Amino acid sequence: MRLALPPVGLSAEVALAWGEMLPARGAMANFRLALIQLHVSAVKSDNLNKACGLIRKATAQGAKVVALPECFNSPYGTKYFAEYAEKIPGESTQKLSEVAKECGIYLIGGSIPEEDAGKLYNTCTVFGPDGAMLAKHRKIHLFDINVPGKIRFQESETLSPGDSFSMFDTPYCKVGLGICYDIRFAELAQIYTQKGCQLLVYPGAFNMTTGPAHWELLQRGRAVDNQVYVATASPARDEKASYVAWGHSTVVNPWGEVIAKAGTEETIIYTDIDLKKLAEVRQQISIHTQKRSDLYSVEAKRE
Repeated sequence: MRLALPPVGLSAEVALAWGEMLPARGAMANFRLALIQLHVSAVKSDNLNKACGLIRKATAQGAKVVALPECFNSPYGTKYFAEYAEKIPGESTQKLSEVAKECGIYLIGGSIPEEDAGKLYNTCTVFGPDGAMLAKHRKIHLFDINVPGKIRFQESETLSPGDSFSMFDTPYCKVGLGICYDIRFAELAQIYTQKGCQLLVYPGAFNMTTGPAHWELLQRGRAVDNQVYVATASPARDEKASYVAWGHSTVVNPWGEVIAKAGTEETIIYTDIDLKKLAEVRQQISIHTQKRSDLYSVEAKRE
């Protein structure tokens, strides 16, 4: 759905932005999204095989875009990153490429520890229906927190940050990528929205402190602020793990409603993304054309 003309009285610059904010002409207005909440073990091959099996299951249920969780091929923790790290392309991304092509889907490969030129990254790769890699997102904001008496975690002790925006096109809409802690930075989501993304996907592994406090809140905030769909794919909760993930993979619509949400167990959740709903919300509350660019702005420093 797309308005033939922007509202009367807009500047040429804002009118152009208005056009970019709505689903493109000829785009398919609906598609099924699947989030795989995987129980991750210490055996990489088991994680890869189980993930591929669940991807096939999701495809059989009509999913066109499928997302895996953060660190889907390895336990999450600074002591594990170096041990499980791979080059890209490598074993894990080869599997993802093959299963994306086999199933004819867009596959958001959660994240894996990546090694490149002696540095480690937390990296999400995306593969298209032909098996080609469409995007590679290295986590931009590293998870360094200290909540006294509850949790201290310093990704920067091991990982290096990425330094680029990551988006990819589908026949349905443009998708923007972040990983876990990236969701806390509203500017990233705003820039993705400015660049025409209608769906933001964040593979993430919030914990038992930040999960109940902020997981859903942040997703709803990013969705409402930008009038986009927001999806998060978490690992399943494993109480025996050294880092216990919150779980509750979620999809939020542009009105800020939670339209799909997992519990804590290994599962697949599905939702039908309706881009007509997105267009309707943006027409009803036209925040994108009402911004005061004469007073403030959020801009990308590099492409």
